Amino acid sequence: MFPGLGGGLNPKKMQAMMKQLGMSQEDIDASRVIIEKRDGSQLVINDPSVQKITMQGQESLQITGEMTEEAGEAFSEEDVKTVAEKTDKTLDEAKMALEGSNGDLADAIMKLSE
Repeated sequence: MFPGLGGGLNPKKMQAMMKQLGMSQEDIDASRVIIEKRDGSQLVINDPSVQKITMQGQESLQITGEMTEEAGEAFSEEDVKTVAEKTDKTLDEAKMALEGSNGDLADAIMKLSE
């Protein structure tokens, strides 16, 4: 496909070729990458290899590493604030009540109001 590449291309030559094509690549020193999904869960990549690639003015990221998925909380920060306001409790108390109620606002408010 690329004549003369023969499997062992000099990194400087590769950078020069990429530059001629209007491409650039930059390594990003990251210790962890977290992708928050719409359902509240997270994809977590520890010790990733991250490269930012710019081509024709568009930037993209290439991330490689071992990925794990973590479940998200069943409630939002707004829920915590609502419970705290309705019960005159601290945000920490409201969060603990929501955790114990699996995110059910009414149940958390009832528990803190007893």
